[in-house]
Amino acid sequence: MSRVIKISLACLFILCLFKMPYGFYQLVRFLAFAGFCFLAYEANEQNNKSMMFVFIVLALLFQPFFKIALGRELWNVIDVVVSILLLGSLFTNKSEK
Repeated sequence: MSRVIKISLACLFILCLFKMPYGFYQLVRFLAFAGFCFLAYEANEQNNKSMMFVFIVLALLFQPFFKIALGRELWNVIDVVVSILLLGSLFTNKSEK
C-alpha cells in the first residue's frame, strides 16, 4: 500500500509543476497530508523513527489547514525534491528487505 501512495504522491507533485486550477492544489494538499500521515504511521509500525519524523514534517508542510505561502518557484522546487525522495525511497526500501 505504501508503494502506491508514494508513487501517487510523486505523480501529483509532478503535475503541480503545470498550471492547474487552484482547486487541484488544494486537493493535492489534502491527499499529501493524508498520505504522509499514513506513511508516518507505517514507518512507526516498522520502528523506523527517522522516516516517521520525515513523513511527519512533510505532512505538516503540505497540511491543508494553514496555507504556507512560499511562492510558486519554491513550491515547484519542493515538489520536485519530494517526488525524487519518494521515488528513491521505493528502491532503498526494496533493497533493505
